[in-house]
Amino acid sequence: MKKSKSLLLMIAMVLVIGTVLAGCGGNNANKGNNAAATNAAGNEGSTNTGTATGDEKLAADQTLRVNLTAEPPTFDPAQAQDSQANTLLRTMYEGLTRMNDETGQAEPGIAEKWDISPDGLVYTFHLRDAQWSNGDPVEAADFVRAWKIVLDPNTDPTAPYAYQLYYLKNAEEYYTKKITDFNEVGVKAVDAKTLEVTLKAPTPYFLGLLSFYTYYPVHKSVEGNPKWATNKDTMITNGAFTLTGWTTGQSLEVTKNEKYWDAASIKLSKIDFSIVNSGATELLSYKNGELDRAGAPHGEIPQEQLPIVKKELPNEFVSKGIAATYYYEFNVTEKPFNNVKIRKALAMSINRQALIDNVTLGGQLPAFGYVPPGIAGADGEFRNAVKDDYFKEDIEQAKTLLAEGMKEEGVTTLPPVELSYNTSEGHKKVALAIADMWKQALGITVNTVNQEWAVFIDNRQNLNYQVARAGWTADYNDPMTFLDMWVTGGGNNDTGYANPEYDKLIADAKASSDLAKRQEDFAAAEKMLIQDDMVLMPIYYYTNNSLTKEYLKGVSLDFSGAIDFTRAYLLEH
Repeated sequence: MKKSKSLLLMIAMVLVIGTVLAGCGGNNANKGNNAAATNAAGNEGSTNTGTATGDEKLAADQTLRVNLTAEPPTFDPAQAQDSQANTLLRTMYEGLTRMNDETGQAEPGIAEKWDISPDGLVYTFHLRDAQWSNGDPVEAADFVRAWKIVLDPNTDPTAPYAYQLYYLKNAEEYYTKKITDFNEVGVKAVDAKTLEVTLKAPTPYFLGLLSFYTYYPVHKSVEGNPKWATNKDTMITNGAFTLTGWTTGQSLEVTKNEKYWDAASIKLSKIDFSIVNSGATELLSYKNGELDRAGAPHGEIPQEQLPIVKKELPNEFVSKGIAATYYYEFNVTEKPFNNVKIRKALAMSINRQALIDNVTLGGQLPAFGYVPPGIAGADGEFRNAVKDDYFKEDIEQAKTLLAEGMKEEGVTTLPPVELSYNTSEGHKKVALAIADMWKQALGITVNTVNQEWAVFIDNRQNLNYQVARAGWTADYNDPMTFLDMWVTGGGNNDTGYANPEYDKLIADAKASSDLAKRQEDFAAAEKMLIQDDMVLMPIYYYTNNSLTKEYLKGVSLDFSGAIDFTRAYLLEH
C-alpha cells in the first residue's frame, strides 16, 4: 500500500513514467497485478464513483460479463492467496479501509474515521453504520473474530497470510504459540462500533494494509462451521456484492448487495464470471461481444495475439507496467536443488530478453532481482536505489557451476528436471521455451507438468515439486510485501528456504521506522535471496494487458494490478 502524501505523489509520478517505459504486456494468473495510466476510453487507473456524467446514459442492463482463467481455490479471506480469489473477494467484502487508486491513499471503508496515537502504535477505528448482507450490523467484534481465525495456529490449514498480521502487538507470538491468550494480541473491540488496534512498531503503510483481504471481517455465523465458505448460501458478506450463483468449474455470479452501506454508488446489478482457462476462447468471446472485459489480472489474452489486438483495437487495448514479478522457484529441500550452484546455473543459462521478444510478446522487463519497479523505497523508487544486478546471464559460467554442483552432489549426469506450471497457454509457452534453453545450454532434460490451479497451489505449498512457475504482486507499496514471504516457515514460502540471517534482516526492517536503514536491510535480504542463495530464478517484471469495451467505465486497477469492479458501470451501446 502507500505511505505519506508527499512521497505518494512522487511514487505516482514514478509509476506513470514506468508505465510508459514498460510498453505492452504479459499475463498474470497468480496473486495480484498493476500500475497507473489510462486508455483512450479513460476507464482504468482511477477510482470512479460509478456515476454517468454529461451526455452519458447508463445501459438498462447493468450486468458485467468477464472471464476467470481459474476458479478461486477459496472464498475464505483467511485462506485466500491468489489473484482470482482477490478479484472475487473485493466484490464481496470491505475492510476497515479502501484504497483510492487515484491518490494511492487509504480512505474510509467500514471505518468511517480513525485516530492514531502520537507514537504511531495505537489506531482507534470508528465504524460506520454498515450491515452484513443478512441485515446484521457490522461490528468491531467481526474484525476481532476474523483476525483471530487468521492467527489461530490450530486452524487447518493454517492461514498462508498469517504473517501479514504480525504488525499487531503479540500477533506473531500468538501464532507461534509463545502466548496462548488472544486477549494479549493488539486488537480489541472497545464497543460495537469502536475497534482499537495496537502495533508492535510504527508501520507507515498500515492503513493501506487494512484494505487487504486477510484483514476483512467475517460474520459470526462462521463460528462452528468450518465449511461456511464452500456454499454460497452460508456466505454472509459486507461488501458491494453477494455470491448468488456458483456452478463449480463453469461460472460464478455476484449480485448487488442492497444492504451495503454505499449501495447508492453501486450501478452494476450483477457480475457474471465465466470460468475458461483458454486465452483464445476468452479473446474470441470478447470479440463476439460475450465479454465486456478480457485479460489480466483475472483473464488472459494469448501472447501471440497481443501485437494484433493492440493494432486492431487501439481504443480498447490497455498495457501498463505493474508491481509484479514472474519467476521460477526451487524446492531447496530436494536434491539436486538443495545445491546453490545448480540453482545458479539454471538461472544464468536462460535468455530473458529473447523470451520476452519471441514468446511473451508483452514488453515485459527482464528481471534479475525480486522486488519489481514501482515499489517505494526510502527516497523514490526502491529499484532505482537498489539495482537488480545480482547475477548475469552467462552460459559458460553456468556450465562451470553446474559441473561443480553435480560433483558436490556426487552425480555425473543431472536427472531429468520436473518443471511444474498451472494451466495457461502463456505459462506453457514460457515453460517450453525455458526447457529448451536449459537443454541447449546445459544439456538438461526437462519434463514440463501442467496442473490445474488448485492442485498446483497445493503441490507448491506441500513441496511436492522440483521447479515451479510462480508470480508475486504487491499487496501494499513497500518492499516488505515481496521480501517477508521468504522467512523461515512463512505461509507463502513454498521453497523450504530457511536462513536465520535472512529472518533477522526482515525482522529488523519490520521493527524500524528509519526508512534508510530499512532499505539497507531490504537490499541485504534481496542480495541473500538471489545472489547468495538463488532460492528463486527471476524471469521478468510483469506488464498488464487487457481489453475493455469503451462502454465499460469505472473499473479500478491499482499500482499492483489488483482489480476492483465494484464502482464500474455500463453505458448505452
